[in-house]
Amino acid sequence: MNMARGRFDKVKGWLYLLPATLFLGAFLVYPLIDVFIYSFEEVYNFTSQTYFGVGVYNYSYVLHDPYFLQAVINTFILVVITVPLSTGLALLISVALHSITRFRNLLQTIYFLPYVTNTLAVGLVFMILFKKTAYSDGLINQLINFFGGSSVDFIDGPYWAKMLVLCIYTIWVVMPFKILILTGALASVNEDYYKAARVDGTSKFRIFRKITLPMISPMIFYLVITGFIGAFKAYSDVVALFGTDLNAAGMNTIVGYVYDMLYGDSGGYPSYASAAAIILFVIILTITCINLMVSRKNVHY
Repeated sequence: MNMARGRFDKVKGWLYLLPATLFLGAFLVYPLIDVFIYSFEEVYNFTSQTYFGVGVYNYSYVLHDPYFLQAVINTFILVVITVPLSTGLALLISVALHSITRFRNLLQTIYFLPYVTNTLAVGLVFMILFKKTAYSDGLINQLINFFGGSSVDFIDGPYWAKMLVLCIYTIWVVMPFKILILTGALASVNEDYYKAARVDGTSKFRIFRKITLPMISPMIFYLVITGFIGAFKAYSDVVALFGTDLNAAGMNTIVGYVYDMLYGDSGGYPSYASAAAIILFVIILTITCINLMVSRKNVHY
């Protein structure tokens, strides 16, 4: 009787998982396999569903394409700068919010507002702040001029200026979600640890380093992982600032390159787009595996 009941429970469990399994198989596993196959089909024609051979030419073309190499450089710069900075700033703000008793909920709501605001709308605001026009140099340039500096064209000017705006914009967009997660993590830390540390006369910095950080390290690790993945998939943020012709602006990303190969003015090359997408998948998978190995020593569950 117990064995029959156990088998029934196992079957019931798989039935519960069946809808999610079918959904993931149809919209995640199958497309990934399909893209992997496309990436090896040379000169693939989507209309006639024909190709001229199978090999690694698509990967060779993509890895030697200067537009793709520029997109890789842009993406890695964006990842290296924005993920640590946004996580660190979010942690500092969350700790400050956690120490405030009055108006804490109001301040948390204010910090969360950028997350529920449309990405393109925020991008337009940033473009207005930084873009030089025939009528104005923009608010940021006015501040630079006020302190004796010269105006900089942050949208159509030098590469470093455009990358600076993109990094500031990305940090601004992702920080609200990180603040929300970290404030929740800080609220879940047992106050008895803090009381015991204060009784022993432990300094605030040591309490933060020895108690707070280890207790919330799983959430920090989660934000770092999702931050890396999100930054590697950046595209809409860049379009919001620099328009759709990102190759001309020199600000394309890997996802933008994939989109251009499929739907851009010079697009219609699903094989090249598939090869670029697989390369992006390998990069994200590698970075995630490295983070998982590092987390074994530094994350306390």
